[in-house]
Amino acid sequence: MVARTAVRLEPPVSVPNNMERELNLERFEPKGSGIARFDQTELSTDQVLRRDIPWETYMTTKLITGTGLQLLRRYDKKPLNYKAQLLDDDGPAYIRIFLHILRDIFKEETVEYVLALIDEMLSDCSGKVTGLSKRRAVRYFLRYGRLKAHESAIANGAANSKKEITTINEVLKGLVEWLCAQLKKPAHPSGGIPTAISCLTTLLKEPVVRSSFVQADGVKLLIPLISPASTQQSIQLLYETCLCLWLLSYYEPAVENLATSRSLPRLIEVIKGSTKEKVVRVVVLTLRNLLHKGAFGAQMVDLGLPQLVQSLKAQAWSDEDLLEALNQLEDGLKDNIKKLSSFDMYKQEILLGHLDWSPMHKDPIFWRENITNFEEHDFQILRVLITILDTSTDPRTLAVACYDLSQFIQCHPAGRVIVNDLKAKDRVMKLMNHENAEVTKNALLCIQRLFLGAKYASFLQA
Repeated sequence: MVARTAVRLEPPVSVPNNMERELNLERFEPKGSGIARFDQTELSTDQVLRRDIPWETYMTTKLITGTGLQLLRRYDKKPLNYKAQLLDDDGPAYIRIFLHILRDIFKEETVEYVLALIDEMLSDCSGKVTGLSKRRAVRYFLRYGRLKAHESAIANGAANSKKEITTINEVLKGLVEWLCAQLKKPAHPSGGIPTAISCLTTLLKEPVVRSSFVQADGVKLLIPLISPASTQQSIQLLYETCLCLWLLSYYEPAVENLATSRSLPRLIEVIKGSTKEKVVRVVVLTLRNLLHKGAFGAQMVDLGLPQLVQSLKAQAWSDEDLLEALNQLEDGLKDNIKKLSSFDMYKQEILLGHLDWSPMHKDPIFWRENITNFEEHDFQILRVLITILDTSTDPRTLAVACYDLSQFIQCHPAGRVIVNDLKAKDRVMKLMNHENAEVTKNALLCIQRLFLGAKYASFLQA
């Protein structure tokens, strides 16, 4: 009887309960299996398993131990039900010998063969191996054999490491590091990045992988891949990249990284130009997850997402879940606009003296419902707004201040008289010669409303 090895398998880890249901990942899995994705001449898993591997030679050269040879003889070329029983009795021992071979042996045919054994094991006997990530994770890992994963491992010093791998989490962490290296410098010119992304779409369901991916600064490696696509292969890559972002949107440290990247404008550009339903769906679900986190909601409104959602809802989508997600996103955006458009928030922004195009400035409902609030404390907020025209040097702040003055003139019954009494006209007129086009445009609008009244100024603006 072979002694059991001391490999400790981590308990199964899970993804958020609604992940699989809401995205229904199975519908969008790439068709076909095995390792023939990028090169149709490559062998399938079954074809690889027909090879005869000289295990005795590897023992003679001390690349595997006598115990390892016994395990391999007992397991290799046996019926699946017999293999399942062996895994039930001695699963950790077999996992360990497979990992040792992948670490220590670099002959491509052997690496492929062991990866194929792992693929077969997880496909047909997955219930017998507790603690491994889901079966598709290693299916995708199998594809790495064709990209010569061991070459990258050698380059990164991993192949020469003497540290024992004792947990599945350590295996996953090492794989994540390799994936990030592939995204930076792919080993295969056309297949490296798509294969790495495909692997991540499965692995990122695991919390330990999401953590390792963020620690490896992997989020920023995904952002350049988010761009409108036209060919079938590029569409699939775009979909799987967005799928990775959706999985990361459930993990707070990843969301913080996304907040400092250019991910949001890129995602919105994708759904503006994409007609592929699965791409639109995964992006909408990602946006819905990000909506109430940090400043994402305000940015979405600023980027025109509410109008885009209206446009998307008018299209004939066949996916009911997509329509439901669009409705949820629309409702969330409305709540966000309402929250962002409170007069207290407006006052805080004005008193801080740094203005930006937050939703309230161009929201007609905000001005209609809050116009009388400007009268508080002898028009204190209006006076501060006019002072900003003299004190600020920031073009965006000056443009927004001119626009808000024009809104006050338009919406308040005595707006023109009050603004004239507060000596705002000369200050605004100076800004009509400002070097920034945004400032001059809004200064002109303000002067038009001040001289001509709201009705005629709106006509000229149109």
